This record gives sequence, C-alpha cells and structure tokens, in this order.
Amino acid sequence: MLGLGGGELVMVLAAVLVLFGAKRIPEFAKGLGQGIKEFRKASSGMTNEFHNAMSPEPPPPAPSKPLPSSASAVPIAVVPKA
Repeated sequence: MLGLGGGELVMVLAAVLVLFGAKRIPEFAKGLGQGIKEFRKASSGMTNEFHNAMSPEPPPPAPSKPLPSSASAVPIAVVPKA
C-alpha cells in the first residue's frame, strides 16, 4: 500500500496518534468521511447533468386541433333498450 511495509505503516500511524491525540482522530475521520460523501454526491450530480446534456431532447408534443364549433354543439341521443 503506497510502497509502505508493515513496520513503516505502524510508525506512520503511531506518529499520527502522537501528533493529533486519540480524541481528535475520530473527528478527522468523520470529517474525511463527510468530505468523501459530498464529493461522490457532487460527482454523480455532474455525471447526471453531463448525460442529460448529451442525450437529445424529445420534440415538444404537437398542439391538439380544436374541435369545430358545430361539432361540439351536436347533442348526443340516448336510445333506451327495449
């Protein structure tokens, strides 16, 4: 991992523990996790916008033709069943 052996990794972790203290490390980890979460959210949002911009937009629906005024004035007859 990053060219570090097991002993070197333990030394780095010990140095981080000494520099920041045991109480502040969880705060840093939480902040790092929230930062990664926000980065992924922004990245997926940008990807969606890119895909939407690249896809062709559907044509607008054709306007419907209005019924002639004489057709709407014709009454409908109801025939009773015998």
